[in-house]
Amino acid sequence: MALTPLQEKYFEPLINRRGTHCYKWDTPEEDGVIPMWVADMDFRVAPAIEEALKRRVEQGVFGYTKVPDAYYDAVIRWFERRHGWRIHREHMIYTTGVVPAVSAVIKALTVPGDKVLVQTPVYNCFFSSIRNCGCLAEESSLRLGDDGYTVNFDDFERRCADPAVKVFLLCNPHNPAGRVWTREELEYMGEICLTHDVRVIADEIHCELVMPGHTYTPFASISEEFEENCVTCNSPSKSFNIAGLQIANIICADEVVRSRIDRVINIHEVCDVNPFGVEALMAAYNESEEWLDELNGYLHDNYLWLCGFVKDNLPAWHVLPLEGTYLAWIDIRETGLSSDAMTGRLLHEAKVLVNSGTMYGQESGEGFIRLNLACPRRQLEEAMKRIGNVELNK
Repeated sequence: MALTPLQEKYFEPLINRRGTHCYKWDTPEEDGVIPMWVADMDFRVAPAIEEALKRRVEQGVFGYTKVPDAYYDAVIRWFERRHGWRIHREHMIYTTGVVPAVSAVIKALTVPGDKVLVQTPVYNCFFSSIRNCGCLAEESSLRLGDDGYTVNFDDFERRCADPAVKVFLLCNPHNPAGRVWTREELEYMGEICLTHDVRVIADEIHCELVMPGHTYTPFASISEEFEENCVTCNSPSKSFNIAGLQIANIICADEVVRSRIDRVINIHEVCDVNPFGVEALMAAYNESEEWLDELNGYLHDNYLWLCGFVKDNLPAWHVLPLEGTYLAWIDIRETGLSSDAMTGRLLHEAKVLVNSGTMYGQESGEGFIRLNLACPRRQLEEAMKRIGNVELNK
């Protein structure tokens, strides 16, 4: 892998995060574990973000934050320039994170007992958000073929036709399936939702993490009808590795729905954000595009390396195509082990922590594991070497 100077500076160094109250590294109870689980990156943030935070720290006062006009301008310019989506300022509501945002929108659009449609396997916090709102998760399993996952549109429409289904919770790009939904797929899903009066909540937190040859399409950008029927939740947190700074946005064109969401945000006291999140977002969207493009190249190279290693060393493992996110979804069904058994084995014998597929759907996730690729290549190589030694010597 030929590295650019920026990649060598920001993505190659091994940064010691142990003992820093780091959720990813300090959660494992056993010594020497390489954590390849929770979705944050082991990379230093973009230089513009680091400098913006240093300037803010130097002031030395950290009181309540008033979100400035420049914040809205940064979001609007970014999505218009990079994705061709014109967001109106009055449609935006800021909050502390995408999970609180999703929960607030579900509360605004449903009453307890309603159903929320999800496409499994899917991000595990979707299930808890739905449950915490008193709703029921309606699962439409994605169809797995030789080229990865596709939507089972017949099943999807059948479930949308259920009068109890009020909301479709879209994951775009999809975690953990790794799909970057095409415009045509989104159009088909969107038309079905319009036909059956189902609102769409689009979790697009991974929107900037896209592999070469694929294009992220904001669901709300497709048509005015889709925009009116949709609430988008996004954040720079995943793409720029600033999840701990607690910043996200809700974009909703429907004034009535937006008012209800704003009310829920205030009732649940997630209407105030911290000053570092505001500064980091502006620095990310205004000054860090080159860093992001270099990151995507590095992640793609890590993915290709992983595929090669698995092909050469782990014949019972199969890495699914990765179009977006930095989370490899791996089929381990040929090993004969359950997801939980494999996860436990890798933790205790290889000292590598990955996610069990059952977190993302008990049935659709069984027989799979999720592995985080967003780390220096040496760390990925060491983790896979450990795994290879355990699997080959079993």
